[in-house]
Amino acid sequence: MSKGKVLVVGSNATRIEIQGGGTGPTGQYLNELVVPVMALLAAGYDITFATPNGNKPFIDPVSDQAVHFDNDPVAHKRAQNFFANDPAMNSVKTLRAVLDGGLDQYAAFFTPGGQAPVVDLMQDPELGEILRHFHAHKKPTAYLCHGPMASIAAMQHAREFRAALIAGDKPKAAELAQGWPYAGYRMTVYSSSEEKPIEDNILHGKLYFHMPEALTTAGGVVDVGPDFAPHVVEDRELITGQNPRSDHPIGEALIAALSRASIDA
Repeated sequence: MSKGKVLVVGSNATRIEIQGGGTGPTGQYLNELVVPVMALLAAGYDITFATPNGNKPFIDPVSDQAVHFDNDPVAHKRAQNFFANDPAMNSVKTLRAVLDGGLDQYAAFFTPGGQAPVVDLMQDPELGEILRHFHAHKKPTAYLCHGPMASIAAMQHAREFRAALIAGDKPKAAELAQGWPYAGYRMTVYSSSEEKPIEDNILHGKLYFHMPEALTTAGGVVDVGPDFAPHVVEDRELITGQNPRSDHPIGEALIAALSRASIDA
């Protein structure tokens, strides 16, 4: 018997804007998606997987390597097979269908990283409606790596906020962020120094904004740990992990939060 249902929301973005015009490649990180989801399933929870358009996310090839699985080729292969073949990864709903089906059925929420959520999820109005429900009902809400940027969607003016960040207008962005449900929450996210090798070696250009700067402008209290070391921050219902190496810890933290919620219910 299921312990409850967790809504997992992925991105459909495959390119991200870089300064000076043009875009660089992006997607979701394989381990950041499958490691927490596999942990949730093993703990007895059901998964509903959704994206804005109902298609599976594109996996960033940079993440499809054994190095993200403690250099264990068996764990890497297991993750590849899970993403390719498991029913939890292949029955993908649209965000609209999730809303139409009702949100009361979900016990928790999770969005993984890779830079893709910075493109579409952080300004998606349907995701914003979903997140405001989870916040209002104090349901565990978890994000990993760049995933915390999806929390921006809960703003009433998320699209305009993102545009102001790209334009370099922080005062306007801060004004647009007024009323963000997560203002004042402690949180973590992929750091600016962790971003630099991605910009230098993969994007071959600079992003218009870095994640800690954006969340701070929105009103978050950002706490980043050492580069590429596991780091998870919990504040009220919000659970955030900093980087790919936080994949197992955030799964454990989300499962623990679900257990506490079921006891309190």
